[in-house]
Amino acid sequence: MQGLASLRQLPAAILQLGSIFSRSGHELALVGGPVRDAFLGRPIHDFDFTTSARPEETEKLLEEWGDGVWDIGKEFGTIGAAKDGLVVEVTTYRTEEYDPGSRKPEVSYGDSLEGDLTRRDFTVNAMAVRVPELELVDPCGGLDDLEAGVLDTPVAAEQSFDDDPLRIMRAARFASQLKFDVSERVMHAMADQAARLEIVSVERIQAELEKLIVGASPRRGIELMVETGVADVVLPEVSALVATVDEHGRHKDVYQHTLTVLDQAIALETGPDGAVPSPDFVLRFAALMHDVGKPATRKYESDGTVSFHAHDMVGARMTKRRMKELKFDKASTKKVARLVEMHLRFHGYGEQAWTDSAVRRYVTDAGELLERLNRLTRADVTTRNKRKARWLSAAMDDLEARIVALKEQEELDAIRPDLDGAQIMEILGLEPGREVGRARKYLLDLRMEEGPLGEEEATRRLLAWWNEQQ
Repeated sequence: MQGLASLRQLPAAILQLGSIFSRSGHELALVGGPVRDAFLGRPIHDFDFTTSARPEETEKLLEEWGDGVWDIGKEFGTIGAAKDGLVVEVTTYRTEEYDPGSRKPEVSYGDSLEGDLTRRDFTVNAMAVRVPELELVDPCGGLDDLEAGVLDTPVAAEQSFDDDPLRIMRAARFASQLKFDVSERVMHAMADQAARLEIVSVERIQAELEKLIVGASPRRGIELMVETGVADVVLPEVSALVATVDEHGRHKDVYQHTLTVLDQAIALETGPDGAVPSPDFVLRFAALMHDVGKPATRKYESDGTVSFHAHDMVGARMTKRRMKELKFDKASTKKVARLVEMHLRFHGYGEQAWTDSAVRRYVTDAGELLERLNRLTRADVTTRNKRKARWLSAAMDDLEARIVALKEQEELDAIRPDLDGAQIMEILGLEPGREVGRARKYLLDLRMEEGPLGEEEATRRLLAWWNEQQ
């Protein structure tokens, strides 16, 4: 089998670790993701093991093997170690379940490898390879499910999700990462127990959602969340898009449009040396959230059309609030919300020529998000009218060309007034304060409107403006 063939290439230090445990009368097995990835033909990055040894004994055996040992996960039965650049984590056989009213799993130790595997989340993660023997242990049919591309649970899905509700989110995450379908019973259990996610810590849910978004096919994960009602708990703003369908066809399906924009944004990501290396969480999440303000702003006009005035601003506030509740970091939250806020800025460019000043403001307002904003703008074109799509693409090409040209002329990335604060104070005889800020803003506006003026002309214009203010 391909998986066992690649596992035979395990580093010698890993096989040595297995021998140390074996000599001490304990089992050691590579388990879960590394085994799954080996059979998928993927490189093994994480060396996660399970063992019959209790944590105290595991720690002693790892000290015999490694260069360094840490017990940060000891309360959950996990000890870590490193040797020759290899990092391993070894966890005692265990069972794990939630108290119905608790946010934290309760851990108790098990007594067999097979028992440990049956308590895991999905059959494809419930395979192990004993080391150093390299013997495959697959009591739950994980290899068959792996070949079929299906996520199923080792025990009844209801029991599995009741034991650890986070597995509901993990199902959606693995659907994205592995491009797998979920079994019918898993989908039903997700729908029945979605509300159980409320007892799981926000941090754990956020971690799974982020992994889903940067997975190989986030659309699969989002669709699964929406279909099962999981999104009602985790991303209700996305669920609400489904209800924005217009049965009279006066506007496009916002939910399906959003999924298409997400796919198209991913297609515009770059390689590792490009402007937006894939996978880019900020661009992808902004694509997912860019129209969440539409349900709240939809208005049927007297002429029979539908409008969504200010849905960009409303959506930005909703996005910021949701990301804050999910405890995403402030920097990512700010970036995603800003992209949502600016995603309509390009509209009208091809209808009315922008001045150089308008282009400068677009670039300045986008700041470090410019490359992402341009890609989000392109991805937001989902019209079936090929002529309109070509026209919009050409307009965006033109804008990007103008940005490049202006950048070459003016070092557009760092637009500043022609005079700094110290010069302004010296010229106008001012002390630091509000008036200096007003003068700087006047010069910055001039810079935006007319481009570089040079110190001499900027000084002349500043003095003229100042005299008018007196």
